Amino acid sequence: MKRRRLGRSGLLVSEVCLGTMTFGSMADEATSLRILDAAFDAGVDFLDVAEVYPVPPDARTAGASEEIVGRWLAGRPRDSVLVATKVAGPGGGWFPAVVRSGHTALDRHSIARAVDASLRRLRTDYVDLYQTHWPDPDLPIEETLEGLARVIEAGKVRAIGCSNETAYGLTKSLWTSDVRALPRCETIQNNFSLLNRRFEDALAEVCRRERVSLLPYSPIGGGVLSGKYLDGATPAGARFTRYAEHGARTQAMARRFVNDRTLESTRRFAAIAREAGTSPVTLAVAWTLAHDFVGSTIVGATHPAQLAELLAGASYGLTDDVRRACDAVSREIPYPMG
Repeated sequence: MKRRRLGRSGLLVSEVCLGTMTFGSMADEATSLRILDAAFDAGVDFLDVAEVYPVPPDARTAGASEEIVGRWLAGRPRDSVLVATKVAGPGGGWFPAVVRSGHTALDRHSIARAVDASLRRLRTDYVDLYQTHWPDPDLPIEETLEGLARVIEAGKVRAIGCSNETAYGLTKSLWTSDVRALPRCETIQNNFSLLNRRFEDALAEVCRRERVSLLPYSPIGGGVLSGKYLDGATPAGARFTRYAEHGARTQAMARRFVNDRTLESTRRFAAIAREAGTSPVTLAVAWTLAHDFVGSTIVGATHPAQLAELLAGASYGLTDDVRRACDAVSREIPYPMG
């Protein structure tokens, strides 16, 4: 597995990052540990967690994913794995139950408490990358960056990043870091896939010019690009099947990913993959990695058997013809996701 540098930091990570938001919900602990073992054995040395995982979010289970990863980390040299986790902040309206449990802001006090809690659950004394999970628009960015500077100075965090951010938000953050001599975001973790190419607009330009690495999440569209939701299928235990059972907010999220446009696009991408002699999942991961602003693509699994097609994306050679065919589908069926 090749490695890439994240932003201007000293962090060199595998091109594929293992996301863990299923650990403790869709994947029980025993299965989660097998997934971690299989990914590590295949060369993945970069893990992404969050204080609110697993999903669907629930105040009763928040932190379980970090705890599982912590128990797995305890049996390995700490410097053999790079760990990224996140402080929730206001949650963008996506984590109402967790917000009620106290994760409400990105101020210095909240960041200090959150990082210490994550370190306890992860059973480590530092994390390699600490990210703000959602922006906190009501709080001056200086407050957040100063809080992150403190945990870096304390040796608890090596580098920082943001997630679910806008072009304005990232640019404002980078400018503030520059003029205030504060740590800067080396990464941004946003949704990016064949079904959602919005990042290629202003955000990609910011990343290229400022040397910030994108960590794409949901590169297979939350599983949609695998084809498992085609023809009205609702696979038992699948993410958006589960989301449909957890109230209006998660139902709305499911509709953003599973709808007539994304399903028709998926059919066409699957045909391109067949013609190219690969699977739709491998094609989707390889497509994200073909972009020069991408640092490491985040993949998730609920069973070790799913990893092979996902990890194959790192070694699949995406040709210009295949990339042009994918672009044609995106032009004909504009991506509807926000």
